Amino acid sequence: MMVLVVGAGVVGLAIGRELALRGHEVIVAEAEGGIGTGVSSRNSEVIHAGMYYPTGSARARHCVEGRRRLYAFCQSHGVPHAKIGKLIVAATEPEGAKIAAIHAQGVENGVEGLSLLDGTQARRLEPNLTCNAALLSTETGIVDSHALMLALQGDIEEAGGALAFNTPITRLTRSPEGWVARFGDDEITVDAVVNAASFGAQTLARATEGYPETRVPRLVLAKGNYFGCIGRPAFSRLIYPAPVEGGLGIHLTLDLAGRMRFGPDVEWIDVPDYEVDPGRGALFYAAIRRYWPGLPDGALVPDYAGIRPKLSGPREGAADFLIDGPAEHGLPGLVHLFGIESPGLTSSLSLAEDVADRLGA
Repeated sequence: MMVLVVGAGVVGLAIGRELALRGHEVIVAEAEGGIGTGVSSRNSEVIHAGMYYPTGSARARHCVEGRRRLYAFCQSHGVPHAKIGKLIVAATEPEGAKIAAIHAQGVENGVEGLSLLDGTQARRLEPNLTCNAALLSTETGIVDSHALMLALQGDIEEAGGALAFNTPITRLTRSPEGWVARFGDDEITVDAVVNAASFGAQTLARATEGYPETRVPRLVLAKGNYFGCIGRPAFSRLIYPAPVEGGLGIHLTLDLAGRMRFGPDVEWIDVPDYEVDPGRGALFYAAIRRYWPGLPDGALVPDYAGIRPKLSGPREGAADFLIDGPAEHGLPGLVHLFGIESPGLTSSLSLAEDVADRLGA
């Protein structure tokens, strides 16, 4: 079977790899000139454990299984990563109840390495931390996302697959031979198509012959700004506040060199914009000092921004991953993926197996 995967972010690459390893001809088409230029290159590079997401949801299932697979993949492929752990911290009693609920949900989701701590126990682990209680996750980690994507690309090509850059797919139509994918003035006929185009997924779905418009969810853009931090690392683990509407709160992440950065916040936008407004720093100082009062004045510097392709907006519950395959929409050889945001990177290898199975590959 020849399969066209649209989108060379981490999820599209993982899907292309899975299909190529199953012996199929694979082409991964990417509108830009390289891999992972969108969502996959503008995130926290965190390997999530899987306790935030409702039990039984696609996010919970794929995050937990994907995390296990991702650690194994990084180990076998020499992808830089570190299982450094994280603390979700509570500054108030209501936040304490919130993290206790996250702990219970994580246990129900099958997440290993979770334990509730009081403030004294948390400060023994991280002396610069201020909190009333905390949830420790020993399975949370960090990864070099670009190295991960290069490794996925390498597996695709080694298995005989190919990547086609600067190849935006603009139309999908049916023919007796399969799906006809249009790009520029050219077209290619394949047996199956996987739409993993992230921000472009809804546009391509609407340009898919026979796919009902009513099945295309709205796209909501949530910008997340990040600030770097000058000075020596004050923590050895990731530090997260209790979750907020639209995200997990302005948290501390560490890169593999130990440098600290904070983010993302949640800024609802209509048009993609990757500029970080230095004026948002005041919000960051206030949020961070709830768990790190010792953050020095002038330590934060604007770093980068990412945009999440959400399916729900302000004051709405977080939407689940939406994977629409032949069993749901009735069109053979077609899978659309919508709203694959966090924990999409962690979930990528599990999502890939799911999509391949939906195609009967």
